[in-house]
Amino acid sequence: MPELPEVEALAQHLRDHALYRPVARVDVASMSVLKTFDPPVSALAGRVVTGASRFGKFLSVDFEDRQDEPGLHLVTHLSRAGWLRWHDQAAATPPKPSGRGPLALRVHLDTVGGPGFDLTEAGTQKRLAVYLVHDPQEVPGIAKLGPDALEIDRAGFGALLAGRTERIKNLITDQKVLGGIGNAYSDEILHTARLSPYAVAGRLDEAKVDVLYDAVRGVLGDAVDRSVGQRAASLKGEKRSGLRVHARTGLPCPVCGDTVREVSFADRSFQYCPTCQTGGKPLADRRLSRLVR
Repeated sequence: MPELPEVEALAQHLRDHALYRPVARVDVASMSVLKTFDPPVSALAGRVVTGASRFGKFLSVDFEDRQDEPGLHLVTHLSRAGWLRWHDQAAATPPKPSGRGPLALRVHLDTVGGPGFDLTEAGTQKRLAVYLVHDPQEVPGIAKLGPDALEIDRAGFGALLAGRTERIKNLITDQKVLGGIGNAYSDEILHTARLSPYAVAGRLDEAKVDVLYDAVRGVLGDAVDRSVGQRAASLKGEKRSGLRVHARTGLPCPVCGDTVREVSFADRSFQYCPTCQTGGKPLADRRLSRLVR
């Protein structure tokens, strides 16, 4: 799933390539991705791109005001398998709105068949969401976002954790609490901070909160620095190359050499290093419990 660093890099890519270009046409290949209907996507025709911004893991492409009409924002949440693909030249023939292929929505800029971008989604579980709104705060997920993980200060971060009974892994990935962190970077942050994913957020002492805050800033900041300036097509590979424990089950921890372990749930999993994070003790994994009795 694209998280804060990748979405920030995609926003910068659009600022570098799409700014001040008018929309020639919008093609919708999957009607199910559209979560709003007023204004219609056809209202983007002729509008000039004025910016691109990030709200947590949401990406917003911003379009100009028009006389008495307010500006528009094409907001997307890429979910697990969504992506934005820039094209210098696209097919001029509109795609069939079947929703079966990876293409969900295409924006032609300057001229039909010229430069622009596609919103795509791999796999059969279609969760990509697209909204066309006058204000990004009209998007329910944005309206409910907690403070941004790269903008919150130390005092605010400590206040978020104080008195909370959730496991720290669950808390820092809750977008209503803290915006931008997902499964992959939470694994990396907790490994850097040498904290168990199951540590109770409200029981961390001030020293551990300091270390966790620094890890949030460091891991995300480094990932943004690595990602911004990369071509959109290479961002996924850049993310994988920077991971130390996430998606590295069975491989040696690059810090201590212990084997990276995994805990699996019905629809997700997380990775950690026992030596670095849990005092050498493997965490319970129901999927494997019958094998390690």
